[in-house]
Amino acid sequence: MLRWIAGALDHAPVKLLQDADAAILAPENETKAPVSASFFALLDDIAVLAKAAAASIDDVAVGAAKASAKAAGVVIDDAAVTPQYVQGLSPKRELPVIWKITRGSLINKAIIVAAIMLLSIWAPWVFPWLLLLGGTYLAYEGTEKVWHWIAARRGGHDAHGETSASGTAEDAHSKDIAYEQANEHTVEEVLERSETSEKQIVASAVRTDLVLSTEIMLISLANIDSESWVLRLMTLVAVAVLMTIAVYGTVALLVKMDDAGFWLRRRRPRALKVFGTWLVKAMPRVFRALSIVGVVAMLWVGGHILVVNLAEVGVPWFYDSLHAVEEALHALPGALLWVVDSALSAVFGLVWGAVVVLVLGVVARLRPKKSAAA
Repeated sequence: MLRWIAGALDHAPVKLLQDADAAILAPENETKAPVSASFFALLDDIAVLAKAAAASIDDVAVGAAKASAKAAGVVIDDAAVTPQYVQGLSPKRELPVIWKITRGSLINKAIIVAAIMLLSIWAPWVFPWLLLLGGTYLAYEGTEKVWHWIAARRGGHDAHGETSASGTAEDAHSKDIAYEQANEHTVEEVLERSETSEKQIVASAVRTDLVLSTEIMLISLANIDSESWVLRLMTLVAVAVLMTIAVYGTVALLVKMDDAGFWLRRRRPRALKVFGTWLVKAMPRVFRALSIVGVVAMLWVGGHILVVNLAEVGVPWFYDSLHAVEEALHALPGALLWVVDSALSAVFGLVWGAVVVLVLGVVARLRPKKSAAA
């Protein structure tokens, strides 16, 4: 008996060591497969996230392109109007002033995007009404410019005593040799005027940009199909940056184009002089063409916004009529059908804007009588 107990005790340490080794090695062997599987699962997750991010970027790019196309009317009008703010400034101060306006435009858009996204959470019902206001503004601006052109053709002026839009653009960019000669003895006056009025110029341009940027952002939001709040925010941010760069980059290029023409006119080869002269003479026509395209686009976009959002607030007659015309002409090619739809929207915008111009004209005529009676 004692001999058996002694033998058991002799073999106990060896058994314990074997069990300990098995306990240590078993978990290691069991976890090797799960660790490798988790690693490859992590790689799969990273790939899925990368694909999702790429898809999100594509969605943002597509949404930004679609929204930007709908806001083209406001963008073109903004590009045609903004150059007048640097009229009369020293050529050296034109680009710095445009940069200050650009910075103010980015701040405007940041505030607008934040406000719009908050409204989309708390009061989404307000957007059709805001878009109706925006469409009315676009229709009014486009119709008023058409009226200016008609008045200018007849040799008259508009009711406010202002020049036509095309004349303003032409005057703002007709820097000719007389300006260069006058600049020899009025440099101090130009610099002094630039320093004293630059803040007022920038403030006025930024106020105008606030209205136009609000229209761009509202139109863009209305044309974003995604239901994701984050994707809509990213799309609006992309539109804001792209539109600002497009508008003010174009403005900077157009403003300095005639200066480039004057510079080329001083070069030796005759071909450069001819091209510089052509460039200087072409700029008024470029601004006139921009103004015309901007007005047509404003009437089209404004009319379309009005038709769609009137249906949203319970007035579907105009939308139904437009849809009925499209159904009747469904056999036409897609491009021609789009032209018809855009033309009808522009006509509706012109009529709507004419009503607004008429109402404001009546109000303007009534105001002096009231003040005189007082």
